[in-house]
Amino acid sequence: MTHQIPQLLLRYKLWFIGAFQVWLIVCSLVLAWLLRFDFTVPYRPILLAAIPVLVLARLAAMACFGLLRGWWKYAGLGDGIDILKAVGAGSIIFCAVMSFALGAAAFPRTVYVLEAVFTAGLFVGVRLLSRLLAEPVRENFSPRKRAILIGAGSAAQTILREIRQPGGGYVAVGCLDDDLSKVGIRIHNVRVLGPVERLPDLLASQLVDEVLIAVPSATGAQMRRFVDICTRANTTFRTVPALKDIIAGEVTVSQLREVSLEDLLGRQPAQMDLEAVQRNIAGHTVLVTGAAGSIGSELCRQILGYSPSRLVCLDQSETGLFFLRLELQGQGQGAELDFCVADVNDAERVCTLLAKFRPQIIFHAAAYKHVPMMESNVEEAVKNNVLALLGLLNLADDSGCKSFVLISSDKAVNPTNVMGATKRICELILSSRPPNGMRCVSVRFGNVLGSSGSVIPVLKQQLRNHQPLTITHPDIKRFFMITREAVALVLQAAEIGDHGDILVLDMGEPIRILDLARNLIRLSGKSERDVEIQFTGLRDGEKLEEELFYGYEKVLPTSCGRIKRTSAAVEDWPRLCRQLVELQASMSDDGAASIRAKIKEIVPEYFFLPEHSMESVREARVQDDFEAVASHD
Repeated sequence: MTHQIPQLLLRYKLWFIGAFQVWLIVCSLVLAWLLRFDFTVPYRPILLAAIPVLVLARLAAMACFGLLRGWWKYAGLGDGIDILKAVGAGSIIFCAVMSFALGAAAFPRTVYVLEAVFTAGLFVGVRLLSRLLAEPVRENFSPRKRAILIGAGSAAQTILREIRQPGGGYVAVGCLDDDLSKVGIRIHNVRVLGPVERLPDLLASQLVDEVLIAVPSATGAQMRRFVDICTRANTTFRTVPALKDIIAGEVTVSQLREVSLEDLLGRQPAQMDLEAVQRNIAGHTVLVTGAAGSIGSELCRQILGYSPSRLVCLDQSETGLFFLRLELQGQGQGAELDFCVADVNDAERVCTLLAKFRPQIIFHAAAYKHVPMMESNVEEAVKNNVLALLGLLNLADDSGCKSFVLISSDKAVNPTNVMGATKRICELILSSRPPNGMRCVSVRFGNVLGSSGSVIPVLKQQLRNHQPLTITHPDIKRFFMITREAVALVLQAAEIGDHGDILVLDMGEPIRILDLARNLIRLSGKSERDVEIQFTGLRDGEKLEEELFYGYEKVLPTSCGRIKRTSAAVEDWPRLCRQLVELQASMSDDGAASIRAKIKEIVPEYFFLPEHSMESVREARVQDDFEAVASHD
């Protein structure tokens, strides 16, 4: 019986709401009349005539202040203020009608005051009472997960405050925080139970459905630790967004999401000089080559946020441009959008487009980038990465372009593959090219997380298909960065770079691919016993570790802490041009050996093995990997 009353309150209709509030108004008037006349009821005709006038006046005022609705969901300080306003307005209307329209000048003045006090008190009281009765019922009818929060800061306080509301979806068991000074305190009546390491013990002694990681400022290392502890405790976990994704400091339960690899890499937002980037792009025509790729498409998205007059997206992938167009249309904020299917090797087509659009800024992201593919397609690597760049630079200069930005790679440092060597040649071209009104800048960085064809999407696909995860070597490491963060820094570098600069993004510490694979397994809810990891051997041209700088390069700071400038010796431009002509001529020879030899002349640091040595190297690599698997921890 006790549960039926609150259930009824949750299910009544609008007519019941109105009738109940009319009954409260009438009760207030009668009670005020009884108090005025010592609990007798004289002048009944006046009282009966006043009831409909008062009800209509009160309902009209309440409608103006939005009070003719269910009250338990909205009861709060704002409603209390609205009730006082509505009661005051209704009393003025009631008094005016009784005194002037009906001529009831003898109506007791104390009744006006007492009735208003009783009405306001009853309206506020029933709302609070209804909320107290309704909340337990909502909790009984809506499933709520028992959760432990990691973190006891402002984000945790906001989450705890919200989940106390109806429909919060969670009930907090406690908080964990490594700040020992917080242990024992209560946050919204939820106790801080100890450091994060206590999680497995707590889960063994208490029923907990989920762990909520409420540390938006967590670094990649901290997130990896949290995930490792949750995994060892065999529990599910979710996290709040990173600081850069939280608007105005607000965190909501609806923003809780699965932990991603991006969280494990690091969540420190890039410090951007937004005004400088805005000045560099706003009102200009910007062209992005390779616009349908991972870096190119993110460049297009972010460039649109800086108000260019026109954005030209160029790529040879018709399908990629089609989907990019679907995404970007309607997001231009006044910028004109053009999507051009073109091959950067097609000089005639590129010349036509540059003459048509006259871009002031070009971001050159188009390139062949997959190391093993380029090892067996050396001619295409040179043609697409080097010769296309040469042609594009000359055409851009002729069309009046003022700024040219090349997307380079960490594989350009001490390259052991054709792809990296061609990227190094591109860096040399831009750093050695004489200034002629067009500022040329190279931006060098490592892998971006989740780029098409990279290791992470491959591992995810294998995991979805219940296949073994294939890794070339247990000790192979790579630099990784989140795509949007890398592109944000590229835009910053494009603004601060001087002609010929090679700007290098701070990639943090290199990460073992094996560790990424293990984290993927954990995030999928599986254990390493359920998923096989196979080592396939280093591929042609592949190194165990990449580098960001040559040993002879001076590393200089810039105005952005996460961007460094190198000051390498500039190549003699006429000599480099002769070498490039010879490189192009070598492509007509039979086989890739002569091309590799010419690349070696331009990039002395380029290391490659003669063709006759490749097979023995492959056999040695396979043997090494078998030994690595046997001794793997």
